Parts: sequence; structure tokens; C-alpha cells
Amino acid sequence: MLDPSSHSSDLPAIPGKRYFTIGEVSELCGVKPHVLRYWEQEFPQLKPVKRRGNRRYYQRQDVILIRQIRSLLYEHGFTIGGARQRLSGEEAKVDVNQSQQIIRQLRSELEDVLLILKR
Repeated sequence: MLDPSSHSSDLPAIPGKRYFTIGEVSELCGVKPHVLRYWEQEFPQLKPVKRRGNRRYYQRQDVILIRQIRSLLYEHGFTIGGARQRLSGEEAKVDVNQSQQIIRQLRSELEDVLLILKR
């Protein structure tokens, strides 16, 4: 599976929040909101929580998945069907890669806190 951090060097770090709005995810992933809504229809793994008014709230694993989809489509030239097949064929590896991404992010944040505390 693709390493989420390898293709997202130009994208901002994912903040340590539990839920993200579609606008926030759009900025974090460099994809317009209407594209995110379309991808929800095309990729069964992408299921944001919907609250009142049908508002979407994405979790960290959704943001990582969207970055992987973006990489497959925009950087590696996959079609929607090819990207869907690639992601569904490697779902077992997704959990490991997502965990590694979260660990790297937390480590970076903890190192920043340590630097602040040493001052």
C-alpha cells in the first residue's frame, strides 16, 4: 500500500482533531468538496459520519484514505475503477499504514511540545 506521508509532502499536516468538516478536508487534501462527495459514491471505504442536516464529518482515517485516493488518481494515473480495486485489494495493509501515519504525526507533535518545554 502507499505510504500516506510519501505523497503528501506538499499537503499540510493533519491536525489532532477527531472530526473534520468537508471544507477542512478539502484544504488538507487539496481536493474540492464536490470531488470528495463524488468519491464517497465511488469508494465504499469512504464513509464520513453524517449528522443533522446531512452534514459530513470526516475522521482522521478518512483524511488519510482521501490522500491515498488522490495520490492514486492524480500522481499515479489510476482510473477510478483501478484505484477502487487497488484499495479494496489491500485493505488489510491500510490499517498498518494508517497506524504508522498516526504514530509519525504524534511523534512529530510530541517533539514540538518537548522543544517548547525545554525553553
